[in-house]
Amino acid sequence: MSTILTNKRLTVINLTIVSFFLMIYLLNIYQVDYTIIWVFRELLTIPFFLAMLAFLVIGVRSLIKKKGDIRVHISLLALAICSYFTLSSFF
Repeated sequence: MSTILTNKRLTVINLTIVSFFLMIYLLNIYQVDYTIIWVFRELLTIPFFLAMLAFLVIGVRSLIKKKGDIRVHISLLALAICSYFTLSSFF
């Protein structure tokens, strides 16, 4: 893994993406419907979705090249579960 993307940064990015999609899910469940939340949700969903797919690939490649610590494994597992549920919601 390059020096720019360390294990700690990869973990923080993965957990940020997971927390964003979890927040969208919870806002939908509790039917929170404010205009400003709707605007930010619409603006950020596609970039976070593309980042989710990109960092899933980056995380798997980094685990294949170099073994990470347990935090990277947990964050990558959470990102994989989040991507499964996000992609399955389309079909």
